[in-house]
Amino acid sequence: MTHVRSRRRLSFIQLDVFSAHPLEGNPLAVYPDATGLSDGEMQAIAREMNLSETTFVFPRDPAIERERGIRVRIFTVQEELPFAGHPTLGTAFALRDGSGVSEIKLDLNSGTIPVRFENSPGQPLFGEMTQADPGFGEVHDRRKIAEITGVPLEDIDPELPIQTVSTGVPFTILPLRGLEAMSRLAINQQRSLEYLSPSGGKFFFCVTRQTVDPAARLHARMLFYNGEDPATGSASGCAAAWMVRHGVAPSDERILIEQGVEMKRPSRIFVRASQRNDSVVNVRVGGNVVEVLRGEISF
Repeated sequence: MTHVRSRRRLSFIQLDVFSAHPLEGNPLAVYPDATGLSDGEMQAIAREMNLSETTFVFPRDPAIERERGIRVRIFTVQEELPFAGHPTLGTAFALRDGSGVSEIKLDLNSGTIPVRFENSPGQPLFGEMTQADPGFGEVHDRRKIAEITGVPLEDIDPELPIQTVSTGVPFTILPLRGLEAMSRLAINQQRSLEYLSPSGGKFFFCVTRQTVDPAARLHARMLFYNGEDPATGSASGCAAAWMVRHGVAPSDERILIEQGVEMKRPSRIFVRASQRNDSVVNVRVGGNVVEVLRGEISF
């Protein structure tokens, strides 16, 4: 005899992150109360949502949340991440949910990340996270990177370094010559993973100083797994640190990075970082978030 298993129902919110306009930016699903879910269940739900990331919130005692932040775990369709930018920003917006608070702290696997909110008259709500201070890794040989990635050597910008940077998750910043080079971008992901994995990194964050929006300082693309990410907040924090370190942007100036243009999901990511003597610190990544869907999953 077959027994019918009782099914669980969980509410979720879906948001578009790094955009003030629905159906742009990077989609994110947030489960505001994931109490009792196992690791396997969270991974299965993330696969079901089939978005870049899905986050799971674990409410706990308010005193602990005030001290350490609200516990959040982040999953892609393939794995759990210690930190990611657009899930951090989007989850903070979902948790704020009209409360009017000026800051929400999230307790992620990588540590506590604060998200501060700016509410200017006539402007959509803006949130900005402070990422971990950057670690600067290897500066890579252009010819080697061209060989590994399959990106033509003549497409790589000779004036700027290819460097691995981490503000919680390592990315290798790969500067290209212009939008034409970005439009034909293709990367050998398997060879790139084999090359980058000793540094803990997986992906190249490709940037160019030639932009579609004249207000933007960088145009970016991030190819990963079998697809492309429309907005990568963690990599943008690394790019902010890289820009300040190498003179592409001045200390503390809020810079716009455009991403997702080729996917027809334009994203606006605002970044800044501080130069303090010989160090780059206080990396901040911000943007707008818009809710597009509320639903319930049954499993």
